[in-house]
Amino acid sequence: MIRHIVAKTAEIPAGTHRIVDVSGRQVGVFNVNGEFFALLNRCPHGGAELCKGAVTALVQPSGVGQYAVSRKGEFLRCPWHGWEFEIRSGQSYCDPARIKARKIDVAVERGEELVKGPYVAESYDVTVEDDYVVLSL
Repeated sequence: MIRHIVAKTAEIPAGTHRIVDVSGRQVGVFNVNGEFFALLNRCPHGGAELCKGAVTALVQPSGVGQYAVSRKGEFLRCPWHGWEFEIRSGQSYCDPARIKARKIDVAVERGEELVKGPYVAESYDVTVEDDYVVLSL
């Protein structure tokens, strides 16, 4: 595994990210509340430059006509089609085979029972050494 120094930690403050070129690949390095994560700058759905999308939060219903915002800065929205990926894992909960206009049976289930979609953005190990962010490919 080849290690690549990409920046000092101070150069990527909490809540920001930087897109870097590593071995010919564009990689987005994100600082989420002091923890660093990296995603390939390519949406697995349509090939967009994923890391140029908006960093957002988790929005969930909290009552009729109400919603709650949590996990601010932990999700990345693709700039082309709006698919959202969890920055920590690269996991998306979208599944294009299920997104179509047809009648759907409705049931109420607990959140932990939901099934994740098959799409996962390629992610990389990130460490911090002597105030430098280091990627391992």
